[in-house]
Amino acid sequence: MNSDFVIALHSLVLLANLPNQMANSEAIAENVCTNPTRIRKIMSILRKSGYVKTKEGIGGGYVLSCNPEKTTLSQIYLAMATGSLKPSWCTGDPDQACVISSNTQVVMDQIFTEAEMHLQSYLNQITISNVLERIKSCEQKE
Repeated sequence: MNSDFVIALHSLVLLANLPNQMANSEAIAENVCTNPTRIRKIMSILRKSGYVKTKEGIGGGYVLSCNPEKTTLSQIYLAMATGSLKPSWCTGDPDQACVISSNTQVVMDQIFTEAEMHLQSYLNQITISNVLERIKSCEQKE
């Protein structure tokens, strides 16, 4: 998991809370508590994946273009962070005589593949609207 997924989800939930309204990268960045440049990078990925539309120029920004009741966190995860559970480096050396060193990478690959499948299955049960509802229910409890 990486922070781009969380930032993307936060941004989409914010836009779902502002139906048919534009939000520029500065407004989203302020709400997410990050840099507008980072927001633009993430929103570019979301735009290419069809989750947001953009309007250039004065009064422009981003608007949600997906159905928040049908768009799952798994879909967002795949667009933003697919395969990120598995680290790019793993301990061990498949060419060593030691059974531990030579097999650790294979076993960890299997574990991360299984974990990835479980994570995606869980995230597939949660929509952007579900997250928005959970957030709003936190507000009511205060």
